[in-house]
Amino acid sequence: MPSSRAILFRLHWALGLTAGLVLAVMGATGALLSYQEALTDWANGDRLVVSARETPPLALSALTKRIEEQNPGLRVARLTLKDDPSASVAVRFDRDANTKVRPDSVYADPYDGSVLGPMRGETLFNTVLGLHRFLLIPGDSKGWGRQITGVCAIALLIFLASGLVLRWPQIHRLRIWLRPNLSRPGRARWWSLHAVAGTWLLPVYLIIAVSGLTWSYDGFKDIVNAALGAAKPAKPMRMVKRADANPEAKPDLDAVWTAFREGEGRGASRMQILLPEAARQPVRIRWFSRDDDRPAARNEAKYEAATGALISAERAADQSLGQRAAFNMLEVHRGRFFGEGFALLFCLASLAMPGFAATGIALYVLRRRAAARRGTRKSLTPVAAE
Repeated sequence: MPSSRAILFRLHWALGLTAGLVLAVMGATGALLSYQEALTDWANGDRLVVSARETPPLALSALTKRIEEQNPGLRVARLTLKDDPSASVAVRFDRDANTKVRPDSVYADPYDGSVLGPMRGETLFNTVLGLHRFLLIPGDSKGWGRQITGVCAIALLIFLASGLVLRWPQIHRLRIWLRPNLSRPGRARWWSLHAVAGTWLLPVYLIIAVSGLTWSYDGFKDIVNAALGAAKPAKPMRMVKRADANPEAKPDLDAVWTAFREGEGRGASRMQILLPEAARQPVRIRWFSRDDDRPAARNEAKYEAATGALISAERAADQSLGQRAAFNMLEVHRGRFFGEGFALLFCLASLAMPGFAATGIALYVLRRRAAARRGTRKSLTPVAAE
């Protein structure tokens, strides 16, 4: 019977030849998605800026109406604004009711509502996101792709645990753990590079795997949220009794915007307004303050669409570190939650995933060749007479 170490080794390389290839794709696409916003802004530099004017910008209701008039049949679902008189407005539309396809987002002038053009690069990043999350398998979150990537995230955890056990040295020296020995020839060099790089990046991959699993399995997400203290709404939370709303009435965006700017959003610098389909649904506004615009400092408020009355408000300053992490899991997954330096580290770690797959395959091939040579030598060795 093979030893437990031999079984663990075979499990490690078996997963490497299967899940490792999928993880390589997920790593490469994840690295590109890490800087999606920066790359999108760079590609649309001419549409991010408008001429600042002395006249005030259009009211939200007039701005939304003007944009929809230029895009017949489409309904504005989200507006992204900045507290900058020379910044344009990013506009996202609802999905088509029949095809479920979302039209291209556009940029608009906040002063007259004129559409400046579509968002360049959005189609590319949507494809990259679909490849990262679902491997472009039909069905998206309801298809097999979500399950495959979820299993591969579990495989990444197995990689980390099995790799750590397999390289546990008899002599414990920091140099052995953290410094690759590239002077060794052949397979030993590849193994040293593979093992030491995996040790350095183990904490990063652990965070990536655990946070990624929250999108694949709802039950696991609930467990993580409970562990982070986010099973219940963050406190303190200011609640306002919701007024009765006419289901057929249209949302009063101007009343909501006035209430936000005079209340929760007095110091807001970046705002994202999620528009409801009817007045019976709340308007959600996510924003970052001028004093702290880190991804970990996102705030959110909900307003009664028909009246503009505040329903609830969640401020990052009122939340624990665990609650902020739970409410910003995407930024945790990308590393941006911990700061720009960590975002770069997470991006490089994602780029290294194809490298782990390549070195793992190289080690497998070299090992097979060495085993074949040993078998050939044994067959050529004369057998002593009895």
